[in-house]
Amino acid sequence: MKLKPTTLVLIIAVVLLLILGGGACSTYNKMVGLEESVDQSWGEVETQYQRRADLIPNLVSTVKGYATHEQQTFEKVTEARAKATSITLNIDDLTEENLAKYQKAQNDLSSALKSLLAVSENYPDLKASKNFEDLQAQLEGTENRIAVARTRYTEAVKDYNVSIRRFPATIFAGMFGFSKKPQFQAEEGAARAPQVNFD
Repeated sequence: MKLKPTTLVLIIAVVLLLILGGGACSTYNKMVGLEESVDQSWGEVETQYQRRADLIPNLVSTVKGYATHEQQTFEKVTEARAKATSITLNIDDLTEENLAKYQKAQNDLSSALKSLLAVSENYPDLKASKNFEDLQAQLEGTENRIAVARTRYTEAVKDYNVSIRRFPATIFAGMFGFSKKPQFQAEEGAARAPQVNFD
């Protein structure tokens, strides 16, 4: 049986449409999966920052018991914590600008915490306190968790951003509203090596 040319063209067109449709579905599903990984990773970042914020009141309270005249330091930490916890970013609001504001608030809190921990150096009884040691260990562990969560987020964003920018996925990304996700930026001065002084 011989097919008419129009039937042959129709069959070829249907086969091509099926192939393209299957490729589009596969590409779309991959982008959805990668976007979900970004969302999950961002949730982990927020969780670890919240864990740190939850530890701070206990740490401040413990240090206050020993260092009552360090009021300015306590106020800085409390203000930085309030500012850091007031900035919440829904994954849909995650833009370069919003992430920069969020990161700045978290960096300010880290700086205030360093000042608070430096105060402890002046109070041997505080440093020897079991409660302070436990809180400090929890805070250090949380800082490590934050670093791991940020690394996972960065990797998930890289995979997602690369995926939506590759051809032909970039065509479907634009059609279905997938857009580039922001990355954390290095802290100011991170490129300079710390100075070591043995005087």
